[in-house]
Amino acid sequence: MFSIPDTLSVERCAANARFRSGLRVLMSFAALAAASSSLFAQEAGGEANLKLPRLDSVTFLGGISGSNLLMGGLVVSALGLLFGLSIFTRLKNMPVHESMREVSELIYETCKTYLMTQGKFLCILEALIGVIIAFYFGVLLKFEIYKVIIILAFSVVGIAGSFCVAAFGMRVNTFANSRTSFAALTGKPYPCYDIPLQAGMSIGMLLVSVELLIMLFILLFVPGELAGSCFIGFAIGE
Repeated sequence: MFSIPDTLSVERCAANARFRSGLRVLMSFAALAAASSSLFAQEAGGEANLKLPRLDSVTFLGGISGSNLLMGGLVVSALGLLFGLSIFTRLKNMPVHESMREVSELIYETCKTYLMTQGKFLCILEALIGVIIAFYFGVLLKFEIYKVIIILAFSVVGIAGSFCVAAFGMRVNTFANSRTSFAALTGKPYPCYDIPLQAGMSIGMLLVSVELLIMLFILLFVPGELAGSCFIGFAIGE
């Protein structure tokens, strides 16, 4: 057993350790700020200052312009969305026992509560990220105000897109769980493999299609000198 003086000594050591740890963190931030000051004094580079050339200035595949080729990408992304939604509908319409359906719906209600909690947290997080974006790009890199606003706007687009895909994934998975459980009662192994695989394909295809649609929209419909700022904001939000 420890005596009281020993316990107090341990507590003092722990307090000193926490103080030293906090001091090291503060010194690290100070060193980072000092090292960054010389970089900020230089001309800003990176993706935020990326200026895309005119897509019509080049051709591919025997004369197809770059913009027309990317327009085809919009069609492919739309087909990917339809594919994901079609699997969603198929899973929803699969046979399932009523008691299993009730359990999956109960789980989904819990998921919705979790999503709402995470949504509130993401709003707070986005506000914090917005302050950091405004300070970094507006104050340190001295971007024009409209560029900072664009970065902020696309960070909201990115974080909202991720939230919507997560909500879709939870709905698909709760469908798949009860349908897989019911299919397992037949004693056949293939449905127990096939139904979760379809759910995963649906979520993955929707995620990829949404991201591609947003990126293609930036490439096709946003002026080239602003594309880099849009990509930065979208990547931060994602």
